[in-house]
Amino acid sequence: MRSGAPAGPGEESSGMRGTLVGFDDAPAPEQVPSAVAYVLDDDAGAVLRRCFSDLGMPDARVERGSMVTAIEELAQRTWPRLLIVDVTGIDDPMIGINRLAEMCDPTTEVVVLGERNDISLYRQLKSAGVAEYFFKPLIGTIVSRALGAITTGIHQGVPIYNLPSARGGRLVTVIGVRGGVGATTIAVNAAWHIATERERRAVLLDLDVQGGDAALQLDVQPSHALREALEQPERIDDLFLDRGVANITPRLGLLAGLETLDGLVVLKEDAVLQVLEKLLSHYRYVFIDLPWDAALGLPGLLHLPGTMLLISTGSLASARDVGRWREKVGANTPDHSTLHILNKHGAEGSLPDNELQRILGQAPDVTIPFGRDVAAATNLGTKAVQNCAAIRRGMAELSRFIAGGVVEEPRTLWKRIFG
Repeated sequence: MRSGAPAGPGEESSGMRGTLVGFDDAPAPEQVPSAVAYVLDDDAGAVLRRCFSDLGMPDARVERGSMVTAIEELAQRTWPRLLIVDVTGIDDPMIGINRLAEMCDPTTEVVVLGERNDISLYRQLKSAGVAEYFFKPLIGTIVSRALGAITTGIHQGVPIYNLPSARGGRLVTVIGVRGGVGATTIAVNAAWHIATERERRAVLLDLDVQGGDAALQLDVQPSHALREALEQPERIDDLFLDRGVANITPRLGLLAGLETLDGLVVLKEDAVLQVLEKLLSHYRYVFIDLPWDAALGLPGLLHLPGTMLLISTGSLASARDVGRWREKVGANTPDHSTLHILNKHGAEGSLPDNELQRILGQAPDVTIPFGRDVAAATNLGTKAVQNCAAIRRGMAELSRFIAGGVVEEPRTLWKRIFG
């Protein structure tokens, strides 16, 4: 807010620092930029300049400074539509954020940048009215998408923070582009392969709490622990994990439920994120079997750092839906990648390979052929599936994308006998 009377002829304005003086020495109206960013490092500044350019905001400014700088300068200026502040190096950023909230124009959207990969900080910022929090280093495509949504008023509260830290687990989200494509079978066997063949600690979270088949395929009895966790996520602790997660093998756990059909279980994104936070701190790989209809109500989950597996068959409808899901989750970034798994390749109703690739625009990342042995074994659980060479080969190739390394060819009878 400007203060003081307008300056007379020949006098300088005493209202605010940096006031523009127009013709005939009359103070011109302040030119308020659509966005102002106060950042502390050149890399973040460069990313934001590109984002502003891509979003068609030529008047947006990037200033050198922190949140403290922003508070000092904007106390004497008109607030922009979008304000980005940097809290890097500030021990307790919420003190400054709360002060900023008291001063801030109600129409200004505030975005915060920081160095902390902290979900608790993210929740505190959201509670204080902050539109979004970005963890450095900034990823241009993610920032542009979120800022575009905020400035156009279509912001859906999609969390962009980096939930899995470098020292935590890696997230693998499995979504069938439509029902019946075998997404649960892929999720179960991918987790099994990582745990048994790669010898990594992994857990599978089945978010179909009223009709999920993960427990059925792994031959365990699901409990009510998952529902309790989703209803009271603040109660999740190490003891809960010990009791709630079923140990399939020494390195593979399962968190799943099978609730009655009478009581609808609504998945709340904040609760799911808290469950994931705990799992990622205990397991090297966290696999999520996410039903496609539930995924539509969890937009933030679709943009978390990690790997997303889109499972389809070779049908025309599946091929169409792969494109729709790719559009929804966005392009690959350094911390988020999407892979297409073509399951049941060659089954009745599948498109010819050349036609399928034409519709998809690219070849599938992993192809798993259809066979009667695969279909029969799937109904008998994971142990039976492991005897199918097609599944083993597909999971070995998939694990290369997820965990790195080389694909090992399944050993033939000749090799097993003669080494």
